[in-house]
Amino acid sequence: MNAAPPRSRILFVTDLAYEAKGRRYCDEDIYLTARLREDFDVALCHPLDAASLMETSAFDAVMVRNSGPVLNYQADWDDFRARAARCGARVYNQLTGRADMLGKQYLLDLTAAGYPVIPTVDDPRQADRLPEAATYAVKPKQGADSIGLEFLPREALAALTPAAASGILIQPRIDFTYEVSFYFVDRAFQYALYAPDPERRWHLERYAPTPEDLAFAQRFVDWNTIDHGIQRVDACRTPSGGLLLVELEDLNPYLSLDLLDEETRDAFVAAVKAGLRAQPAAAISPAA
Repeated sequence: MNAAPPRSRILFVTDLAYEAKGRRYCDEDIYLTARLREDFDVALCHPLDAASLMETSAFDAVMVRNSGPVLNYQADWDDFRARAARCGARVYNQLTGRADMLGKQYLLDLTAAGYPVIPTVDDPRQADRLPEAATYAVKPKQGADSIGLEFLPREALAALTPAAASGILIQPRIDFTYEVSFYFVDRAFQYALYAPDPERRWHLERYAPTPEDLAFAQRFVDWNTIDHGIQRVDACRTPSGGLLLVELEDLNPYLSLDLLDEETRDAFVAAVKAGLRAQPAAAISPAA
């Protein structure tokens, strides 16, 4: 009788104790690891332990999920990336992303390239390039989860000297009718959710995207340099009916799996399993 082939081993990186506004990271990762155990052997670890465990060669792949904002452990994250490259670890998401994985510089790059994104500058002397608005969002380039976000009137931007502002982004506060998120696995669209009330970002409902919506979201996924991984494209619907990119989350996007019907959730899990099997050895973005 032939023995069953050995199962691949996944190191699943998560911070089950992290508290996020309007979301329960731990519930999502408990569910996802339970589903992954159908096909893989899975071990959970805190992000601060990931680098040393990854190098033991006990695991076939490392999956970074709800690990909390990298800003809270930037030096350890940088070390993890460097060690993954040295040992050739298979990391999912691939570490080649050039969006939130590297901070918010991509919002400046996309603005300069003419993409449909909320206009962004990082120098207060360039504020005249932004549309007129009652207030402006000022946030750290390395921020996440609204850490360090503040809203200032236009006249207050002048007090931000170029040197002091080198680590921040400036955007007009956009009036929008709702926010919508598009979820992709290995560049393939999976589902969309939206927040019909602008004041309740994480009170989400299922959203049926139009072909134009999907083309908008796919454009940013295609711009990014990740073949294997989960990406979430966050956008806002303007009063004129268009969409503008708010964020391209390519590191550890929250997935709101509890809001999906069983069929959609099963399809998503199947896509992630296939992505983990196809994931190649680690590579690091040249921009890193």
